[in-house]
Amino acid sequence: MVRAETASGASRDNRTELDTVLEFLRSGDELVVHRLDRLGRSTRDVLNLIHELDGKGASLRVLEPEITTAGDMGRMVITVLGMVADMELKFIRDRQRAGIKAARSRGVYKGRQKRVDDAAIRSLVSQGISKAQVARDLGVSRMTVYRALESNHRDTDSLPE
Repeated sequence: MVRAETASGASRDNRTELDTVLEFLRSGDELVVHRLDRLGRSTRDVLNLIHELDGKGASLRVLEPEITTAGDMGRMVITVLGMVADMELKFIRDRQRAGIKAARSRGVYKGRQKRVDDAAIRSLVSQGISKAQVARDLGVSRMTVYRALESNHRDTDSLPE
């Protein structure tokens, strides 16, 4: 049976196809994935999945590069590849953070533009509307409302007397 899941392998949460496949795997079955990073990016997550497969008597086959956990050597290679994938993800995140920091220092990166003006949020709250209702009405999170209210305090605190 062929099943496909398009969600990222970054987390096992909300991966219903994977859960379904694991539920139906039996002894002697083989879970086939195109690449190991499609199964999981965390070495621990991949190893936990392999352990789960072992408990069911099933194995894992990775097509690119061709590896299987049916033998001891394949399990070792998958462990090493999982560790390399972890390191690669960390390097990508570090480079991204460094790029954002450099762009901010040049004034190029300012983040996403606000969808709702802070003054509009403050106005609604000052009318006695609850913060939760303001958030619902404007289609923003409550944290956005709290930040808008906090920015008002910071703005007024920094005014000269």
